Amino acid sequence: MATLTSVTNTKTNMAAISTGAIDENDCNTPETFALLELYEECDVERQVCLRKIMTEFQEHLTERASHSLGYHLNLSCNYLMDLSPLLRFHINNVGDPFKESNFGLHSRKFEVEVLDWFAQLWEIEKDEYWGYVTNGGTEGNLQALLLGRELLPDGILYTSRESHYSIFKAARMYRMDCQIISTLTTGEIDCDDLRAKLILNKDKPAIINVNIGTTFKGAIDDLDLIIKTLEECGFSDNRFYIHCDAALYGLITPFLEQTPKFSFKKGIGSVSVSAHKLLGAPMPCGVHITRKEYVALLAQNVEYIATLDTTISGSRNGHTPIFIWYGLNIKGYKGIRLDVRKCLMNAQYLRDGLRNAGISTMLNEMSIVVVFERPLDDEFIKHWQLSCVGNMAHVVVMPHVTIKMLDDFLHDLVLKKNIWYKYGEVQPPCLANEIGVSNCNCLDHGKGLMGGN
Repeated sequence: MATLTSVTNTKTNMAAISTGAIDENDCNTPETFALLELYEECDVERQVCLRKIMTEFQEHLTERASHSLGYHLNLSCNYLMDLSPLLRFHINNVGDPFKESNFGLHSRKFEVEVLDWFAQLWEIEKDEYWGYVTNGGTEGNLQALLLGRELLPDGILYTSRESHYSIFKAARMYRMDCQIISTLTTGEIDCDDLRAKLILNKDKPAIINVNIGTTFKGAIDDLDLIIKTLEECGFSDNRFYIHCDAALYGLITPFLEQTPKFSFKKGIGSVSVSAHKLLGAPMPCGVHITRKEYVALLAQNVEYIATLDTTISGSRNGHTPIFIWYGLNIKGYKGIRLDVRKCLMNAQYLRDGLRNAGISTMLNEMSIVVVFERPLDDEFIKHWQLSCVGNMAHVVVMPHVTIKMLDDFLHDLVLKKNIWYKYGEVQPPCLANEIGVSNCNCLDHGKGLMGGN
């Protein structure tokens, strides 16, 4: 199976093509991916070599996809190949999705249908919401916190230390006063710490980022408790704005009976989700929903495009709403629910396998993110594309992750673990503070696993 290195080493010798002194066999002796101007008479040879490069790169991607465990991506996107004829067109949803522009190659009808679907999922009436299809979770968060700042210009942003890095990026970009809140061992926001910081700043409004699934531990902040805390600290409805960062779990928690729902019925101001995560898409994309009354704060009429500018990005990818629309139609509620159940079961399977191998591990209730002790070999981490923080790593059990992939991963990890700790010179790290004593299998806490979750 080709790797990125082998693709690079077999790239076309562009200099040879440009002189005309090349045949198909020369495609095996290139060195870089440099772009060079070619002579017209070399077009045939060039096409042969470009096809070879693309074929080998696809082989590389196929291999990498079969070992992708550490990131919030659903790589099962083959069904979207049906939409490949649309790649002939430039589709641009510039401006507001609910306003026509003077540019005719757009997909606003698909975009609005997608927005209606998510508005219904998150319980806000069709005439009460506004939103758009974004380039991913970061853009949704930037849009949401900009709205929060415009609504409450002197507001303080409160967010947990395990929030996505885009929240802190937004705070820097918008020069917001940001209060970082401690978290529990699970990764959930510590409402006692939130309460203490709210009381210290009672004279200023609160802009709250609520994590519906933290990036690394998959923890879900308790929205009901956060709202109760705000009320008990004397913050009335017009003195706080809540954004729900639901990048991954925005398409998971609505399908779980045991988990408290987040909803616009609970007084939140906005939600953002990444569509390339649980649903799956060939490129990063997402959905941002907020209350219709808020968008006027950002709207500007732009004569050049004959529509309103209301989004973070000006020109917007018009293909992504179609990909999302198509995926939702193919799967439907039933298909998404089945994907969620499969991911939950496979996450529990991986957790049990890691524990049986004597590896410190944690899985939050109704979560698909399995946290465990960081492997000692960087090549192993790169091979399985694991995401790591400190002494921890995690696997995000997405719909493309099969039992066979998990078995191969566990087998590989156990073999390497026996090598890493063979002579006792290096010991497994203590993760009691990070994932709880009951989940830690270091020398001091190993017996505690019997009482783990």
